[in-house]
Amino acid sequence: MFPARMYPESRPVYPSNPPAVLTVSALNQAVAQLLERNLPLTWVSGEISNFTRASSGHWYFTLKDSAAQVRAVMFRGRAQYADFQPREGDKVEVRALVTLYAPRGDYQINVEAIRRAGVGNLYEAFLRLKAQLAQEGLFDAERKRGLPLFPRCIGIVTSPQAAALRDVLSTLQRRAPHVRVILYPTAVQGEGAGGKIAQAIATAAARQECDVLLVCRGGGSIEDLWAFNEEIVARTIVNCPMPVIAGIGHETDFTIADFAADLRAPTPTAAAEMAATARDDYQQQLQGLQHMLGRTLKRKLEHQSQSLDWLARRLLSPKAAIAAKRLQLQHCAQSLRYASYAPMHSARSRLAQLQQRLQARQPDLQGQRRHLAEAQRRLLAATRQTLEQRRQQLGAWQAQLELLNPQRTLERGYAILSDHKGQVIRSSQQLQPQSLIKVRLAQGSAELGISSVQASLD
Repeated sequence: MFPARMYPESRPVYPSNPPAVLTVSALNQAVAQLLERNLPLTWVSGEISNFTRASSGHWYFTLKDSAAQVRAVMFRGRAQYADFQPREGDKVEVRALVTLYAPRGDYQINVEAIRRAGVGNLYEAFLRLKAQLAQEGLFDAERKRGLPLFPRCIGIVTSPQAAALRDVLSTLQRRAPHVRVILYPTAVQGEGAGGKIAQAIATAAARQECDVLLVCRGGGSIEDLWAFNEEIVARTIVNCPMPVIAGIGHETDFTIADFAADLRAPTPTAAAEMAATARDDYQQQLQGLQHMLGRTLKRKLEHQSQSLDWLARRLLSPKAAIAAKRLQLQHCAQSLRYASYAPMHSARSRLAQLQQRLQARQPDLQGQRRHLAEAQRRLLAATRQTLEQRRQQLGAWQAQLELLNPQRTLERGYAILSDHKGQVIRSSQQLQPQSLIKVRLAQGSAELGISSVQASLD
């Protein structure tokens, strides 16, 4: 074999400034950053495969569908908040961030949240129905009814096979064994369960055998409890004539029936406790009230007995009472005579003293009138003298002003010259040939032209 001939056009051409050479680590990190920046958190649905829970608490699994698969990891900080642990073959939806595991260069997704497939759609339907019924007023607090304090009969709407029924019955037996209990059996899960639950509630409403109605079942997923999220159940609860307590699922579970009911209990057992007043507690309370009433009546009787003894000691014979009143009347008559005489005598003495003081201090009106007339005469004379002096002074000032009046000077043949700016001309140096000046006379004024100016000979 002959070596291949190297033609000039087949030789490699290198750029003058070649780019920097990346390491594999740098390349993987750049790709990971590129994926994380351009693909935000998103929901991905698929089937769980190869699920592994590491000793660190992290979850590793593969998410796949019929045509593709992707590796996934859910770290312990996020996995601890999941409400279930996935198993092989589970259909799930995950909220994940697309990234790259740099050490191996594996493309994977970091899961932030996980839920069973279909839960998202169910929850959205739950929120839509809740908003609709709330807008119609089905959840208003004004519509809620109070529970009877001592119900005679309690109805239960649940499945006969439900574990919650045993808890409710045992609670009612313990708290109120005298209360009659009626079970309205129904399916609480599965196809058509919502209509069956509504039918059971409607039956209890039509028969009106109980004072309060419990609608309950044990916990479960949102799919298990979905029958209690149906609109027909909520409307039947609202139209029920007796108060309804909803005890569905656990404390963290909320259904449409919970909002429509008159009272929500966190668990079925709590619903039974709310419905039935504890007989023993009220018996003890009644016994305490009975003892308190007895003690109160005893103290009242003792107090009234003491009052009766005190009144008996104060009670006198009619003869003695009349004698005491006669003495009291005589004393009052004597006091009245003294009270009438003493003020009158004191008033007369006071009047005499005031008359003497009035006569001593009575003013000399005639002398005061003469003094006032003399003051008026003197005031009038002084006023006239002052006016005459002011008139003479005013005349002298008028004469002086008349002498200084420029108009009188103009009437004697003098004139006032001023230039075009209105300034008075006092010297020939202020005049310019061929200029105009204004002349003010005693009567009127004129403008004159200057033909020539002669300087002063002084």
